[in-house]
Amino acid sequence: MLLKVLSERGENIDVVAYPEGRNVTYNNVTLYRTIKVPGCNNVRPGFSVKKLVYDILMIFKVLQLTFHKKYDLIHAVEETSFIALLIKFLFKIPYVYDMDSSLAQQMVEKYPQLSPVKSVFNHFEGLAVKHAKAVVPVCQALANDIAEYNPKKVVLLTDVSLLKSNPDQLTEDLKQNLNINNLLMMYVGNLESYQGIDLLLDSFAIALKQTQQADLVIIGGEPGDIQFYQQKAQQLGISDHIHFLGKKPTTELDTYLYQADILVSPRTKGKNTPLKIYSYLDSGKAVLATDLLTHTQVLNTEVAQLAAPDPEAFAQGMVNLIDNGTLRAKLGEAGKALVQEKYSYTAFRQQANRLYDELKQELLPN
Repeated sequence: MLLKVLSERGENIDVVAYPEGRNVTYNNVTLYRTIKVPGCNNVRPGFSVKKLVYDILMIFKVLQLTFHKKYDLIHAVEETSFIALLIKFLFKIPYVYDMDSSLAQQMVEKYPQLSPVKSVFNHFEGLAVKHAKAVVPVCQALANDIAEYNPKKVVLLTDVSLLKSNPDQLTEDLKQNLNINNLLMMYVGNLESYQGIDLLLDSFAIALKQTQQADLVIIGGEPGDIQFYQQKAQQLGISDHIHFLGKKPTTELDTYLYQADILVSPRTKGKNTPLKIYSYLDSGKAVLATDLLTHTQVLNTEVAQLAAPDPEAFAQGMVNLIDNGTLRAKLGEAGKALVQEKYSYTAFRQQANRLYDELKQELLPN
Protein backbone atom coordinates (compact mmCIF):
# COMPACT_ATOMS: atom_id res chain seq x y z
CA MET A 1 0.00 0.00 0.00
CA LEU A 2 2.90 2.34 0.76
CA LEU A 3 4.30 1.55 -2.68
CA LYS A 4 1.06 2.76 -4.20
CA VAL A 5 1.28 6.04 -2.30
CA LEU A 6 4.93 6.60 -3.24
CA SER A 7 4.20 5.75 -6.86
CA GLU A 8 1.34 8.26 -6.91
CA ARG A 9 3.80 10.86 -5.60
CA GLY A 10 6.02 10.26 -8.62
CA GLU A 11 8.98 8.95 -6.60
CA ASN A 12 11.41 6.54 -8.29
CA ILE A 13 11.51 3.38 -6.21
CA ASP A 14 13.58 0.20 -6.27
CA VAL A 15 12.13 -2.66 -4.20
CA VAL A 16 14.25 -5.58 -2.98
CA ALA A 17 12.27 -8.67 -1.98
CA TYR A 18 12.47 -12.41 -1.42
CA PRO A 19 12.08 -14.64 -4.50
CA GLU A 20 8.56 -15.63 -3.39
CA GLY A 21 5.37 -13.63 -3.53
CA ARG A 22 3.13 -11.93 -6.04
CA ASN A 23 4.55 -9.38 -8.46
CA VAL A 24 2.92 -5.96 -8.31
CA THR A 25 3.14 -3.24 -10.92
CA TYR A 26 3.17 0.49 -10.16
CA ASN A 27 4.52 3.44 -12.09
CA ASN A 28 8.15 4.30 -11.25
CA VAL A 29 8.61 1.07 -9.25
CA THR A 30 11.22 -1.57 -10.15
CA LEU A 31 11.19 -4.92 -8.35
CA TYR A 32 14.41 -6.81 -7.62
CA ARG A 33 14.36 -10.25 -6.04
CA THR A 34 17.10 -12.27 -4.39
CA ILE A 35 18.08 -15.56 -6.02
CA LYS A 36 15.97 -18.58 -5.08
CA VAL A 37 17.77 -21.09 -2.87
CA PRO A 38 16.78 -24.77 -3.31
CA GLY A 39 14.90 -25.98 -0.24
CA CYS A 40 14.28 -22.44 1.02
CA ASN A 41 10.69 -21.96 -0.07
CA ASN A 42 7.41 -21.20 1.64
CA VAL A 43 9.01 -18.73 4.07
CA ARG A 44 6.70 -18.25 7.07
CA PRO A 45 6.18 -15.27 9.39
CA GLY A 46 8.61 -14.86 12.26
CA PHE A 47 12.26 -15.78 12.64
CA SER A 48 13.50 -18.85 10.78
CA VAL A 49 16.65 -20.18 9.14
CA LYS A 50 15.00 -19.67 5.75
CA LYS A 51 14.41 -16.00 6.47
CA LEU A 52 17.98 -15.63 7.68
CA VAL A 53 19.29 -17.10 4.42
CA TYR A 54 17.26 -14.67 2.32
CA ASP A 55 18.09 -11.72 4.57
CA ILE A 56 21.79 -12.41 3.99
CA LEU A 57 21.19 -12.61 0.24
CA MET A 58 19.25 -9.37 0.50
CA ILE A 59 22.31 -7.65 1.97
CA PHE A 60 24.30 -8.50 -1.14
CA LYS A 61 21.48 -7.42 -3.46
CA VAL A 62 21.14 -4.07 -1.66
CA LEU A 63 24.92 -3.54 -1.73
CA GLN A 64 24.96 -4.33 -5.45
CA LEU A 65 22.26 -1.75 -6.15
CA THR A 66 23.86 0.85 -3.90
CA PHE A 67 27.20 0.55 -5.69
CA HIS A 68 25.54 1.24 -9.05
CA LYS A 69 22.81 3.75 -8.16
CA LYS A 70 22.43 6.88 -6.07
CA TYR A 71 19.67 6.71 -3.48
CA ASP A 72 18.33 9.53 -1.32
CA LEU A 73 16.57 7.32 1.22
CA ILE A 74 15.98 3.69 2.17
CA HIS A 75 12.60 2.55 3.50
CA ALA A 76 13.38 -0.59 5.53
CA VAL A 77 10.71 -2.96 6.81
CA GLU A 78 11.23 -4.97 10.00
CA GLU A 79 14.63 -6.73 10.20
CA THR A 80 15.84 -5.11 6.98
CA SER A 81 16.35 -2.02 9.15
CA PHE A 82 19.66 -3.62 10.13
CA ILE A 83 20.63 -3.79 6.46
CA ALA A 84 19.68 -0.13 6.18
CA LEU A 85 21.79 0.64 9.26
CA LEU A 86 24.79 -1.00 7.57
CA ILE A 87 24.19 0.96 4.37
CA LYS A 88 23.97 4.19 6.36
CA PHE A 89 27.37 3.60 7.93
CA LEU A 90 28.93 2.61 4.59
CA PHE A 91 27.30 5.10 2.22
CA LYS A 92 25.73 7.75 4.49
CA ILE A 93 22.26 7.05 3.07
CA PRO A 94 19.51 7.78 5.64
CA TYR A 95 16.70 5.31 6.24
CA VAL A 96 13.17 4.99 7.56
CA TYR A 97 12.49 2.09 9.93
CA ASP A 98 9.04 0.67 9.09
CA MET A 99 8.23 -1.18 12.32
CA ASP A 100 5.49 -3.80 12.26
CA SER A 101 6.58 -5.42 15.53
CA SER A 102 9.31 -5.45 18.15
CA LEU A 103 11.89 -7.90 16.85
CA ALA A 104 13.39 -8.26 20.33
CA GLN A 105 10.02 -9.11 21.85
CA GLN A 106 9.18 -11.43 18.96
CA MET A 107 12.38 -13.46 19.41
CA VAL A 108 11.92 -13.92 23.16
CA GLU A 109 8.23 -14.83 22.83
CA LYS A 110 8.98 -17.47 20.20
CA TYR A 111 12.11 -18.78 21.92
CA PRO A 112 11.72 -18.27 25.71
CA GLN A 113 15.16 -19.81 26.27
CA LEU A 114 16.60 -16.61 24.81
CA SER A 115 15.21 -14.50 27.66
CA PRO A 116 18.63 -14.13 29.35
CA VAL A 117 19.95 -12.30 26.27
CA LYS A 118 16.88 -10.12 25.73
CA SER A 119 18.93 -7.05 26.64
CA VAL A 120 21.22 -7.79 23.67
CA PHE A 121 18.23 -7.87 21.30
CA ASN A 122 16.92 -4.65 22.84
CA HIS A 123 20.33 -3.01 22.33
CA PHE A 124 20.42 -3.78 18.62
CA GLU A 125 16.79 -2.82 18.15
CA GLY A 126 17.61 0.46 19.88
CA LEU A 127 20.49 1.07 17.47
CA ALA A 128 18.19 0.62 14.48
CA VAL A 129 15.65 3.02 16.02
CA LYS A 130 18.13 5.72 17.10
CA HIS A 131 19.93 5.93 13.77
CA ALA A 132 16.75 6.01 11.65
CA LYS A 133 15.72 9.29 10.05
CA ALA A 134 12.20 8.32 11.10
CA VAL A 135 10.52 5.32 12.69
CA VAL A 136 7.11 4.30 11.41
CA PRO A 137 5.41 2.00 13.94
CA VAL A 138 2.21 0.28 12.91
CA CYS A 139 0.49 0.91 16.26
CA GLN A 140 0.65 3.14 19.32
CA ALA A 141 1.93 0.36 21.60
CA LEU A 142 5.10 0.06 19.51
CA ALA A 143 5.48 3.84 19.49
CA ASN A 144 5.34 3.80 23.29
CA ASP A 145 7.86 0.96 23.52
CA ILE A 146 10.51 2.67 21.38
CA ALA A 147 10.25 6.03 23.17
CA GLU A 148 13.08 4.95 25.50
CA TYR A 149 15.43 4.75 22.49
CA ASN A 150 14.90 8.47 21.74
CA PRO A 151 14.03 8.19 18.03
CA LYS A 152 14.54 11.30 15.89
CA LYS A 153 11.01 11.21 14.46
CA VAL A 154 8.04 8.89 15.00
CA VAL A 155 5.09 8.82 12.61
CA LEU A 156 2.29 6.35 13.32
CA LEU A 157 1.17 4.64 10.11
CA THR A 158 -1.53 2.12 10.95
CA ASP A 159 -2.70 -0.61 8.63
CA VAL A 160 -6.01 -0.25 6.81
CA SER A 161 -8.72 -2.51 5.48
CA LEU A 162 -7.85 -4.68 2.49
CA LEU A 163 -11.44 -5.00 1.36
CA LYS A 164 -12.45 -3.65 -2.02
CA SER A 165 -14.94 -0.81 -2.20
CA ASN A 166 -16.78 -2.78 -4.90
CA PRO A 167 -16.48 -6.47 -4.00
CA ASP A 168 -16.69 -9.11 -6.68
CA GLN A 169 -19.80 -11.20 -7.03
CA LEU A 170 -19.92 -14.19 -4.69
CA THR A 171 -17.83 -16.96 -6.27
CA GLU A 172 -18.05 -19.55 -3.50
CA ASP A 173 -21.09 -20.01 -1.28
CA LEU A 174 -19.53 -21.33 1.92
CA LYS A 175 -22.73 -22.28 3.69
CA GLN A 176 -23.97 -24.22 0.69
CA ASN A 177 -20.64 -25.87 -0.13
CA LEU A 178 -19.89 -26.80 3.49
CA ASN A 179 -23.50 -27.72 4.28
CA ILE A 180 -23.70 -25.15 7.08
CA ASN A 181 -27.18 -24.40 8.40
CA ASN A 182 -25.97 -22.43 11.41
CA LEU A 183 -24.38 -19.05 11.98
CA LEU A 184 -20.95 -18.89 10.39
CA MET A 185 -18.09 -17.90 12.68
CA MET A 186 -14.83 -17.23 10.82
CA TYR A 187 -11.12 -16.87 11.55
CA VAL A 188 -8.71 -15.66 8.85
CA GLY A 189 -4.93 -15.78 9.22
CA ASN A 190 -1.96 -18.03 9.81
CA LEU A 191 -2.07 -20.71 12.50
CA GLU A 192 1.06 -19.72 14.43
CA SER A 193 0.80 -20.19 18.20
CA TYR A 194 0.68 -16.45 18.96
CA GLN A 195 -2.60 -16.21 17.02
CA GLY A 196 -4.38 -18.11 19.78
CA ILE A 197 -5.79 -20.99 17.72
CA ASP A 198 -5.64 -23.29 20.75
CA LEU A 199 -7.73 -20.76 22.65
CA LEU A 200 -10.14 -20.54 19.71
CA LEU A 201 -10.76 -24.29 19.55
CA ASP A 202 -10.92 -24.78 23.32
CA SER A 203 -13.42 -21.91 23.58
CA PHE A 204 -15.53 -23.17 20.70
CA ALA A 205 -15.76 -26.59 22.34
CA ILE A 206 -17.15 -24.95 25.49
CA ALA A 207 -19.53 -22.73 23.50
CA LEU A 208 -20.97 -25.74 21.67
CA LYS A 209 -22.05 -27.18 25.01
CA GLN A 210 -24.32 -24.15 25.40
CA THR A 211 -25.47 -23.75 21.79
CA GLN A 212 -25.19 -25.81 18.63
CA GLN A 213 -26.15 -22.86 16.44
CA ALA A 214 -22.72 -22.07 14.98
CA ASP A 215 -20.04 -23.52 12.73
CA LEU A 216 -16.43 -22.32 12.66
CA VAL A 217 -14.61 -21.75 9.36
CA ILE A 218 -10.83 -21.30 9.50
CA ILE A 219 -9.09 -19.77 6.48
CA GLY A 220 -5.29 -19.86 6.29
CA GLY A 221 -2.48 -21.98 7.66
CA GLU A 222 0.20 -24.34 6.45
CA PRO A 223 -0.76 -27.99 5.76
CA GLY A 224 1.12 -29.22 8.85
CA ASP A 225 -0.60 -26.71 11.12
CA ILE A 226 -4.00 -27.53 9.65
CA GLN A 227 -3.46 -31.23 10.28
CA PHE A 228 -2.40 -30.52 13.86
CA TYR A 229 -5.53 -28.51 14.62
CA GLN A 230 -7.79 -30.95 12.80
CA GLN A 231 -6.52 -33.61 15.19
CA LYS A 232 -7.14 -31.30 18.14
CA ALA A 233 -10.69 -30.66 16.91
CA GLN A 234 -11.27 -34.41 16.79
CA GLN A 235 -9.95 -34.80 20.32
CA LEU A 236 -12.31 -32.06 21.49
CA GLY A 237 -15.22 -33.71 19.69
CA ILE A 238 -16.04 -30.64 17.59
CA SER A 239 -14.90 -31.76 14.12
CA ASP A 240 -18.43 -31.69 12.72
CA HIS A 241 -18.63 -27.95 13.41
CA ILE A 242 -15.17 -26.89 12.15
CA HIS A 243 -14.07 -26.41 8.54
CA PHE A 244 -10.44 -25.78 7.56
CA LEU A 245 -10.22 -24.20 4.11
CA GLY A 246 -6.47 -23.56 3.95
CA LYS A 247 -4.94 -20.53 2.29
CA LYS A 248 -6.98 -18.26 0.05
CA PRO A 249 -5.78 -15.30 -2.06
CA THR A 250 -5.86 -11.95 -0.27
CA THR A 251 -7.69 -10.56 -3.30
CA GLU A 252 -10.64 -12.83 -2.42
CA LEU A 253 -10.74 -11.84 1.26
CA ASP A 254 -13.92 -9.81 0.93
CA THR A 255 -15.86 -12.65 -0.69
CA TYR A 256 -15.27 -14.72 2.45
CA LEU A 257 -15.62 -12.10 5.19
CA TYR A 258 -18.97 -10.92 3.84
CA GLN A 259 -20.35 -14.46 4.28
CA ALA A 260 -19.49 -14.62 7.99
CA ASP A 261 -21.86 -13.76 10.80
CA ILE A 262 -19.08 -13.43 13.39
CA LEU A 263 -15.36 -12.79 12.85
CA VAL A 264 -12.86 -13.85 15.52
CA SER A 265 -9.33 -12.79 16.46
CA PRO A 266 -8.16 -14.87 19.44
CA ARG A 267 -4.56 -13.56 19.47
CA THR A 268 -2.79 -14.14 22.79
CA LYS A 269 0.67 -12.62 22.23
CA GLY A 270 2.23 -9.51 20.73
CA LYS A 271 1.36 -5.82 20.80
CA ASN A 272 0.91 -4.93 17.14
CA THR A 273 -2.69 -4.92 15.96
CA PRO A 274 -3.43 -7.79 13.56
CA LEU A 275 -3.89 -6.55 10.00
CA LYS A 276 -7.06 -8.64 9.75
CA ILE A 277 -8.81 -6.45 12.33
CA TYR A 278 -9.23 -3.55 9.91
CA SER A 279 -10.77 -5.77 7.23
CA TYR A 280 -12.92 -7.51 9.85
CA LEU A 281 -14.37 -4.17 10.92
CA ASP A 282 -14.79 -2.94 7.36
CA SER A 283 -16.91 -5.98 6.49
CA GLY A 284 -19.65 -4.74 8.80
CA LYS A 285 -19.75 -8.06 10.66
CA ALA A 286 -19.57 -8.54 14.43
CA VAL A 287 -16.02 -9.00 15.74
CA LEU A 288 -14.95 -11.06 18.76
CA ALA A 289 -11.40 -10.46 20.01
CA THR A 290 -9.27 -10.99 23.08
CA ASP A 291 -9.24 -8.09 25.52
CA LEU A 292 -5.50 -7.45 25.09
CA LEU A 293 -3.53 -4.39 24.01
CA THR A 294 -2.93 -5.95 20.59
CA HIS A 295 -6.65 -5.39 20.00
CA THR A 296 -7.76 -2.69 22.45
CA GLN A 297 -5.55 0.03 20.96
CA VAL A 298 -8.05 -0.08 18.06
CA LEU A 299 -11.12 -1.86 19.44
CA ASN A 300 -13.44 -1.06 22.33
CA THR A 301 -16.74 -2.46 23.52
CA GLU A 302 -18.63 -0.06 21.26
CA VAL A 303 -17.31 -1.75 18.11
CA ALA A 304 -16.46 -5.32 19.19
CA GLN A 305 -17.18 -8.07 21.67
CA LEU A 306 -14.05 -8.25 23.84
CA ALA A 307 -13.24 -11.20 26.09
CA ALA A 308 -10.41 -12.27 28.35
CA PRO A 309 -7.93 -14.69 26.72
CA ASP A 310 -9.13 -17.78 28.57
CA PRO A 311 -11.43 -20.49 27.19
CA GLU A 312 -14.40 -19.85 29.49
CA ALA A 313 -14.49 -16.09 28.91
CA PHE A 314 -13.87 -16.32 25.17
CA ALA A 315 -16.55 -19.01 24.87
CA GLN A 316 -19.01 -16.71 26.63
CA GLY A 317 -18.15 -14.00 24.11
CA MET A 318 -19.03 -16.43 21.33
CA VAL A 319 -22.33 -17.35 22.94
CA ASN A 320 -23.23 -13.69 23.50
CA LEU A 321 -22.89 -13.00 19.79
CA ILE A 322 -24.47 -16.25 18.62
CA ASP A 323 -27.57 -15.63 20.75
CA ASN A 324 -27.98 -11.91 20.04
CA GLY A 325 -28.55 -10.85 16.45
CA THR A 326 -29.25 -7.26 17.51
CA LEU A 327 -25.84 -7.03 19.20
CA ARG A 328 -24.14 -8.48 16.12
CA ALA A 329 -25.75 -5.88 13.88
CA LYS A 330 -24.97 -3.02 16.26
CA LEU A 331 -21.28 -3.93 16.60
CA GLY A 332 -20.92 -4.56 12.87
CA GLU A 333 -22.34 -1.16 11.97
CA ALA A 334 -20.18 0.66 14.54
CA GLY A 335 -17.04 -1.18 13.45
CA LYS A 336 -17.52 -0.28 9.81
CA ALA A 337 -18.03 3.38 10.72
CA LEU A 338 -14.79 3.36 12.73
CA VAL A 339 -12.76 2.04 9.79
CA GLN A 340 -14.24 4.56 7.38
CA GLU A 341 -13.40 7.39 9.77
CA LYS A 342 -9.88 6.43 10.94
CA TYR A 343 -8.48 3.47 9.01
CA SER A 344 -9.26 4.09 5.35
CA TYR A 345 -6.77 4.23 2.49
CA THR A 346 -7.38 7.98 2.34
CA ALA A 347 -6.24 8.38 5.96
CA PHE A 348 -3.21 6.16 5.31
CA ARG A 349 -2.25 8.16 2.21
CA GLN A 350 -2.53 11.48 4.04
CA GLN A 351 -0.26 10.30 6.85
CA ALA A 352 2.28 8.73 4.47
CA ASN A 353 2.36 11.88 2.34
CA ARG A 354 2.90 14.03 5.41
CA LEU A 355 5.88 11.88 6.41
CA TYR A 356 7.46 11.94 2.97
CA ASP A 357 6.81 15.64 2.49
CA GLU A 358 8.76 16.30 5.70
CA LEU A 359 11.56 13.90 4.73
CA LYS A 360 11.85 15.42 1.27
CA GLN A 361 12.12 18.90 2.76
CA GLU A 362 14.87 17.74 5.13
CA LEU A 363 16.86 15.68 2.61
CA LEU A 364 16.31 17.70 -0.57
CA PRO A 365 15.61 21.27 0.62
CA ASN A 366 16.26 22.74 -2.83
